[in-house]
Amino acid sequence: MKFPYTRMRRLRKNSKIRSLVKETTLSKDDLIYPVFVKEGIKTKEKIPKMPGQYRYSVDELIDEAKKLEEKGLKAILVFGIPKKKDKYGSSAYDPNGIVQKSVKLLKEETDLVVITDVCLCQYTEHGHCGIVKNKKIVNDETLKYLSKVALSHAEAGADVVAPSDMMDGRVKAIREELEKNGFDDVIIMSYSAKYASSFYEPFRSAVYSSPAFGDRSTYQMDPPNSLEALREVKLDIDEGADIVMVKPALPYLDIIRLVKDTFGVPTAAYNVSGEYSMIKAAIDANYLSNKVIIETLLSIKRAGADLIITHFAPEIVEEI
Repeated sequence: MKFPYTRMRRLRKNSKIRSLVKETTLSKDDLIYPVFVKEGIKTKEKIPKMPGQYRYSVDELIDEAKKLEEKGLKAILVFGIPKKKDKYGSSAYDPNGIVQKSVKLLKEETDLVVITDVCLCQYTEHGHCGIVKNKKIVNDETLKYLSKVALSHAEAGADVVAPSDMMDGRVKAIREELEKNGFDDVIIMSYSAKYASSFYEPFRSAVYSSPAFGDRSTYQMDPPNSLEALREVKLDIDEGADIVMVKPALPYLDIIRLVKDTFGVPTAAYNVSGEYSMIKAAIDANYLSNKVIIETLLSIKRAGADLIITHFAPEIVEEI
């Protein structure tokens, strides 16, 4: 039926009617807040490239987590920054490491879902996500170290482990290690389609993880590719991933939709540091209003994401 019998504006004439026919809703349940916890500090440190974000001490992380839980946040994703780095990233799987200590306290003092990032980049001298030999990131040897990291997180009490390294076969290796040690109920949220993106720079500055040589294009995905993302996601599901992820989010909304429509599994999207920082910069310069934050996150949800990892969580958790 055509105009004048069909008038699309009828359903837009006031806010209550617009709410009745709203197709996409953003909820507190959708949000995961990524947090940085740094070993050896007593007070939080500002992150210059990420205004409003901090490197927390363990104690301050617990305080912040409690405040956000009271506001309705349900989950956090923990990234550790160690004092000591070596070629094997041994601080990453130290039972007394910064992430392991933080997880134990978070589980004791909050009811948050605690997710841990499983990678080696901020723990290694060279800043790569795997073991390096002759300036080559070796895949298969890396798997045993990633498995040790994931197991140490599970032993500390993590609800979810999230491998972000992009080594082939790491979900299978981690799942087998968890099963072998009695952690069959620990969830794996895999960074399945993680692209070699330029949007990660503020994060790398925050956790001191820029590669000492080369880049990560030999293991992270090439930005022009979309069918490859489906292969990566299918492999992770087959290997035992419970939740898959697309990272970054905004430049890859098409990939989020493709993954959700193809597999229909719980799908996370990471609204990464570069996305956060460019929006914050535009707001601070009065080029945009802060209304773009909700609009941005709605676009990610509308694209098909069930879960959104975002640095904006503390700003909007009460608003929504």
